[in-house]
Amino acid sequence: MRLAVLLDNSTLIDRYLLAEPGLSFFIEDEDTTILFDAGYSNAFIANAHTLSIDLLDLSAVVLSHGHMDHTWGLVALIQLWTAAALEGQSVPTPRLVAHPLALSSRRHCDIAEIGSLLSKDKLSRHFELEFSRAPVELTERLMFLGEIPRSNSFEAQSPMGKIRLESGEEDDYILDDSALVYRSPDGLVVITGCSHAGICNIVEYARRICGEERIVDIIGGFHLLDPSESQLAGTVEYLRSVGPGRVHACHCTDLRSKIALAQGVRLEDVGVGLTLEY
Repeated sequence: MRLAVLLDNSTLIDRYLLAEPGLSFFIEDEDTTILFDAGYSNAFIANAHTLSIDLLDLSAVVLSHGHMDHTWGLVALIQLWTAAALEGQSVPTPRLVAHPLALSSRRHCDIAEIGSLLSKDKLSRHFELEFSRAPVELTERLMFLGEIPRSNSFEAQSPMGKIRLESGEEDDYILDDSALVYRSPDGLVVITGCSHAGICNIVEYARRICGEERIVDIIGGFHLLDPSESQLAGTVEYLRSVGPGRVHACHCTDLRSKIALAQGVRLEDVGVGLTLEY
């Protein structure tokens, strides 16, 4: 498997690429190509062009959850495909895999909408929609984890804004937050978006689902933005006990948290343009 960082809050210092507070990864596993999240704007498309990555040949798009910094770029992706179609080029109709709540309308404080800008109806014209709370096989080795059980006492304890459901508006615990896991011969690679479900909960669920204890790498957002002392200490202690080969914490992970993580695990740099192979 090959993973390229198309979008993150920062770039690698030796690459002239665009950054924004969002996330997007391009994943290749044999003949399958997957876009994991689409950032906030069209920045990931510009970066893909610079990195010679073809977004007109996608097998699937996977959404980690429905927040704007992971889904609003879908508008730009559809614009890219539409422009290509107008020029007579072949455009894909990939799978779109996500939790059933991923396209829900959401608000936070005075921000009227922080959820998806596109409805299921509009997306169904461009994708084969597949919504699941259960794990979904993307390739023989790569899996979408679905809804993550929240089993520990120090993560995912507080809501973030409101979510609009058929039953009305409720506190939003971001139950749609999910991740990917790749089963390599040496152990698991866990790929996260924001980890609202809790990075430790995600890793533990991936280990249980796959029946594998070894963790080769964890890459993505850890949702450690000014975390409580108990959450940060619990996270460091858990990851130290798991002993991953390395950790690539990015996006929604602040400096204090990275410094703390580096005391317990092998933490490596991440930025737009980084390419990893497993």
